[in-house]
Amino acid sequence: MFFAILRATTPPPSVAKFSEPLVPTAAPRAIAVPRATAIAQTARYQDTLWRGKARWGIGVAIGPATRYDLAAFAFGWHLDWSAHRAPAQLANAEFAQMVRVRDNALTPAREMIVAIARAHPGSLWLIGNEPDVKWQDNVEPASYARLYNAAYVAIKSADPTARIAIGGITQPSPLRLRYLDRVLADYQTQFGAAMPIDVWNIHNFILREERNSWGVEIPPGFSDAQGILYEVEDSANLDAFRAQIIAFRKWMAERGFQNRELIVSEYGIPMPEDYGFPPARVLDFLTGTFDFFFTATDPALGYPADDFKLVQRWCWYSLDDTMYPTGRLFDPQTGNISEFGIGLQNFIARWVNK
Repeated sequence: MFFAILRATTPPPSVAKFSEPLVPTAAPRAIAVPRATAIAQTARYQDTLWRGKARWGIGVAIGPATRYDLAAFAFGWHLDWSAHRAPAQLANAEFAQMVRVRDNALTPAREMIVAIARAHPGSLWLIGNEPDVKWQDNVEPASYARLYNAAYVAIKSADPTARIAIGGITQPSPLRLRYLDRVLADYQTQFGAAMPIDVWNIHNFILREERNSWGVEIPPGFSDAQGILYEVEDSANLDAFRAQIIAFRKWMAERGFQNRELIVSEYGIPMPEDYGFPPARVLDFLTGTFDFFFTATDPALGYPADDFKLVQRWCWYSLDDTMYPTGRLFDPQTGNISEFGIGLQNFIARWVNK
């Protein structure tokens, strides 16, 4: 995650090092967000495993992940926004490989992608990271379609058992769903076939979409001035969080992708603590998202092979970031667990170890 953050006055030390512009703005105001459609709730926290591993994972910003004691968190997967021949090994946790598509090129190069795929058959591959954001992979839809095809062919030629996911857009807002529609259309035009996607993947932040403002700006290749004008306070808005997931599953079903698993490979609260997000509030937000992920089902939208759950796996941001530290579990400078990390550890221990 890498986005522009606002500050109406002089930023505190924890924010001043951000490399994106700090844009003065009026005081935050509440906005109306769509409430989630009623979704059936199953018994709390049944089916905690997916493909034999815990459904929840962690994004490793600094690492290595092995420097921390993560046993109590029982993570089922992890990622670090890159691809490795020898990724960090966490107990019973899958490593998700990622190919970056920034600057209209694959990173790593094709030869290394092939070597990694051969070395780790059956891996989950994410092609790109927030291609819709100019501070991340920043790729127009037609270029993304071309790069996705190149990565897909390279991986599948080396490992037909690989599971390949589209790159995660920052949030499934209407503006960014249009971005994905253009990706699908451009792929069809370029290659004369529907885009092959084994796993659907999104991020689910709740950030402002406005040109030359804070947040996640406008997707590359679009002339819009604005999308949804979320405010800072909405970063912990569970109604908006749920509504975005439901909207994306609806979008998937309407395009013939209901029979695909959906992963949320990055989400959290990137706002500084002094914007109104102390550890207790961040933990409340996280536990609310776990409740939703574990229990939300819909026969018309959810994945049939998973009892119609809307989301199969999710990944919290982050383990140890220094730029967006609000939701991190550990301080990478000291190696100490954070107050939020202790809260999450205790939360998981109450039901994982029963």
